Amino acid sequence: MTAHLEADQVGFAYGRRAVLDAVSFAVAPGELVGVIGPNGAGKTTLVRLLAGVLAPSTGTVRLGGRPLRSYRRRDVARRLAVVPQDAHVQFPFTALEIVLMGRAAHLPRLGFPRARDLAVARAAMERLEVGHLEERPLDHVSGGERQRVLLSRALAQEPDVLLLDEPTTHLDLRHQAGIHEVLRDLVQTRGTAIVSVLHDLNLAAMYCDRLVLLADGRVARMGPPSEVLTADALGSAYRTSVYVGPNAATGSLVVLPRRPAR
Repeated sequence: MTAHLEADQVGFAYGRRAVLDAVSFAVAPGELVGVIGPNGAGKTTLVRLLAGVLAPSTGTVRLGGRPLRSYRRRDVARRLAVVPQDAHVQFPFTALEIVLMGRAAHLPRLGFPRARDLAVARAAMERLEVGHLEERPLDHVSGGERQRVLLSRALAQEPDVLLLDEPTTHLDLRHQAGIHEVLRDLVQTRGTAIVSVLHDLNLAAMYCDRLVLLADGRVARMGPPSEVLTADALGSAYRTSVYVGPNAATGSLVVLPRRPAR
């Protein structure tokens, strides 16, 4: 089966500062891959490369087996959706207008949203529990509500691939779990391929099929959570002592920092 999205020996540098070096991994249809690692490891840069916002200095990003750069932007938007970290919206669009922007690649040129586009947008908003914000300007909602509106926009694109950069920023515990339940449903029912940058290692352990651990711009370890979330691997990558053990309530792993010995 061809991977929906693949990074093949991808490298990138800002000027002379190398950020990523020979990063390779693929995400298959119906798979949720989490990207984890310490601050400055290159996680956000990797998302931008996978989205085509940045061009790799070395290596290739492929979408559906073809180089990403060979697609027109409109065609990429039909297949790939991105929820960036701290996205800025300059004009005070309403929440519904923002979500409808996810339908743009599906409209005829200079076309207006049709009944189906409105239905898809509203269904995405209901799924993320922001339907009641439909007429609210985006700058009049909370940070967590804003995040769920932006994720609704991505869902409204009906993409094959979904890229998320810290999707649980600003969210409380209920909505952190709720968003990940939606992501798992997309993976299982639609076969969506999802790449999600996560700082919360416990969420990564609970919801991801595989993890990519970045450290110093390289892949330090990759595989199922049980193989990546080890005290040795995390201790080396994050340069701190951690505890990793079974979570009796969920059946997944739990990761906690260890207090320094006194």
